[in-house]
Amino acid sequence: MEYIIGQRWVSHADMQLGLGIVVGLEDRRVTLSFPAVGEERTYAAHNAPLTRLRFKKEDTVETADGRRFEVTDVIEKAGLLAYAGVDEQGNEHRASEVELDAFVQLTTPQQRLLNGHFDGHAEFALRVATCMQLDRLQRGEVRGLLGSRTSLLPHQVYIASEVGQRHAPRVLLADEVGLGKTIEAGMIIHRQLLTGRSERVLVLVPAPLLHQWLVEMLRRFSLHFALFDEERLQQHEGDNPFETEQLVLASTALFRRSPAARALALAADWDLVVVDEAHHLQWSEDAPGEDYQFVDNLSRHAAGLLLLTATPEQVGQESHFARLQLLDPARFRDIQQFRQQEAEYRRWSHVIEQLEAGETPTELPEGLDPDLPAEDLIPRILDRHGTGRVLFRNTRASVAGFPERRLAAAPIAPPLTLQTAQDPLQALYPERYESGDDWVQTDPRVAWLTSTLKAMRPAKALIICSGAETAIALEHYLHLRAGIRSAAFHEGLSIIERDRAAAYFADTENGAQTLVCSEIGSEGRNFQFSQHLVLFDLPLNPDLLEQRIGRLDRIGQRGDITIHVPYFEGTAQETLFRWLHEGLDIFRNSCSAGQMIYSRFSEPLLNALGGDNADFEALLSETRGFTNITKQELREGRDRLLERNSCHRDEAERLIREIEASEASTALETYFTGLCDIVGVEHEHHSAHCLVLRPGEHMLMPEFPHLPEEGRTVTFDRGIALAREDMAFLTWEHPMVSESMEAILATELGNTAIGTIALKGVAPGSLLLESLFTVSCPAPRQLQLQRFLSLSPLRILVDNKGRDLSGLMPHDKLSELVTRVNRSTGLAIIKQVRGQVEEHLNAATGIAGKQLRAVIGGARDAADNTLGGEIERLEALQRINPQVRQDEIDHLRWQREESLRLIDRASLQLQAVRLIVTR
Repeated sequence: MEYIIGQRWVSHADMQLGLGIVVGLEDRRVTLSFPAVGEERTYAAHNAPLTRLRFKKEDTVETADGRRFEVTDVIEKAGLLAYAGVDEQGNEHRASEVELDAFVQLTTPQQRLLNGHFDGHAEFALRVATCMQLDRLQRGEVRGLLGSRTSLLPHQVYIASEVGQRHAPRVLLADEVGLGKTIEAGMIIHRQLLTGRSERVLVLVPAPLLHQWLVEMLRRFSLHFALFDEERLQQHEGDNPFETEQLVLASTALFRRSPAARALALAADWDLVVVDEAHHLQWSEDAPGEDYQFVDNLSRHAAGLLLLTATPEQVGQESHFARLQLLDPARFRDIQQFRQQEAEYRRWSHVIEQLEAGETPTELPEGLDPDLPAEDLIPRILDRHGTGRVLFRNTRASVAGFPERRLAAAPIAPPLTLQTAQDPLQALYPERYESGDDWVQTDPRVAWLTSTLKAMRPAKALIICSGAETAIALEHYLHLRAGIRSAAFHEGLSIIERDRAAAYFADTENGAQTLVCSEIGSEGRNFQFSQHLVLFDLPLNPDLLEQRIGRLDRIGQRGDITIHVPYFEGTAQETLFRWLHEGLDIFRNSCSAGQMIYSRFSEPLLNALGGDNADFEALLSETRGFTNITKQELREGRDRLLERNSCHRDEAERLIREIEASEASTALETYFTGLCDIVGVEHEHHSAHCLVLRPGEHMLMPEFPHLPEEGRTVTFDRGIALAREDMAFLTWEHPMVSESMEAILATELGNTAIGTIALKGVAPGSLLLESLFTVSCPAPRQLQLQRFLSLSPLRILVDNKGRDLSGLMPHDKLSELVTRVNRSTGLAIIKQVRGQVEEHLNAATGIAGKQLRAVIGGARDAADNTLGGEIERLEALQRINPQVRQDEIDHLRWQREESLRLIDRASLQLQAVRLIVTR
């Protein structure tokens, strides 16, 4: 090969150097300058790892001064090349090769191959496998549901699928305590982000739950939320800090204290806003609370809104209506109309029960054909007249897996000072009226607590009391006086200190036996590894008591739980205990109507707590009767419809089977270990379906996605991932996998290969060209165009006659037969068959183009049928069920129109070529 100063060459050994220019020739040595990296390299001229860069007609070139044009002519003079061409505006250009941009990327497989750049067959196979797997994932119905580190529970999977696939979902997640609303919200967020329906998310939670949400989103969904507090806001001057992050987590208290923070949050654009513990949003027609008004303003700016509460009517039907009004102000305008519609739910629930029993219903909603089978009528009734589009509420009765509640009541003789107390609050919480902490030494409940904890060792116990001062005093006594390992959890601690206390309690080997919580331990936190709950005092609000019990009585609890309730005999404590136990049966069975029942009987109950016990037995009887009637009404009426529409079990189990089938396959483990081998990530066997990964010394990537320098242990098994939180759970949707797959296709790795093959009946020297095309159709992510038009890999294997042999010779079989050639042999082959390669590639492109037309036609039909059918369904549904929002229908119409337009513009992209010569 002849080198001339001014020529442009590229290095095989280090493609990162960019485009080099010959600057020196001396004593059989050649020196090249690489402007892109500011380096010079000197090589032996006879075996330099260099390839001459030659563009041809129709290639696009770019000069150092930013000109970009398509080559129409190539002129060679005195060993140097010059290119003539026109740009997109039709302007003519001429540039010598010396003027070419040093940052040129030889990204097209054709250019790389013809310029002598090729990879091994393993790299080529990896690229093919990446395209095939991405295509399968894009087509999959469970896309967005694979990546969560959670148990596959039907009610959670159904809600994540139903809500997560909606445009701008606006719903209230109101599952009973312990059913995993945080997980449901995380699954919805994860699916919305992964499918492009949402990009910017704001999550608002009570301050005590900030770190729990932060950790849960990262641990379960690999979502990195930015935690915003007053300090974070003060760090930014000028720009809106909320616009610097895509995923933001903040406490509701931050905005309550700061009008400036509210203004900044409202000025930022959000695709989805999530509000946990939404029952704290106080509302009345005359005086809506400050938190409510802020969320109301946010909801008018954000397209999507998720509200989470275990008690949708905790503060009364009016506030329940107000929360629904946040979701859809146009739909929920009049509270009287809302009450009338709720009264209809029992009617339709009875009709469904008749259909399920095989009976002929006494009536059917207008517009339904009575001759339809029950399996068709039931979903239509639920779809048209249920509340499941805006409100999802699963009950414990409909979800298996809950432990049994056991009551361990402990009547205690009261101290003399309490027997004369007149104030019912003093009788209920006598420690509040003591100065200092001396009460712990004389209160008989403390002595009972100490002996009870020592007797149950080593079993762990969660203790909840109403006030922080009580919790602090108790924890100090247990730790310092009684010799019991304990930790405190209260609002006086920082969030990090509370997390440390919870972690100390969770430690099974050297952790605390007991965690003493103030009332903030009643919401959000999960302590299901303990089976003992001690209620040092009782709250008046039954829903708050249900929240307390729900810290242990929840999905994931592995044993029955014992609820210890100490109370002073003959005092207001015993009165409240009996009303809760005998009237509501709340210690043995979950009670979802506690607030409603308390509102009904609060006045006579407070009188009884004050010492008026004349009619207490009658109060117990009346409360018991009202509770039973209320529970029956909820079962038969509104809650029954909600339960049916909140989890379609057959659909959920079908989705779970598909997820499990994906995980049962070893395809991911095989693909990922092969990827690690090729890119240089060290991996070693840890145990079955588990690997230890470490960055290699010579990785092809500067950094492997989400792999720290110290390495990481990963598992492909969901069961292991749930038991071993120290391991990363690798799925096709884990960012380590998805981002590394994207990186493969974003680089040139594996897009060219050369080999030889021996085939009977085929003359030596014959040429085969294996080409892989994918369909390119740039579109906004929110269109979800990949559902209809995925990568759709098209593999074409062309022989000397231009015939497609791909059906006769599959890729895997061909790869087994092909033999790799060394670089010098490969370069010699390319030099001899350059013209034939271009002819073969033109033939392959023509064949793929014909197949593309069929792909586009199928995609058009799929998009038109799917989106058109959903538009027709929602339009028909909207005429009967006003909970269907017009903007959902408008968005679907736009989605169909844009999808069809963009599908028609789809084109082919050459992903890889493999040149094979017969021998």
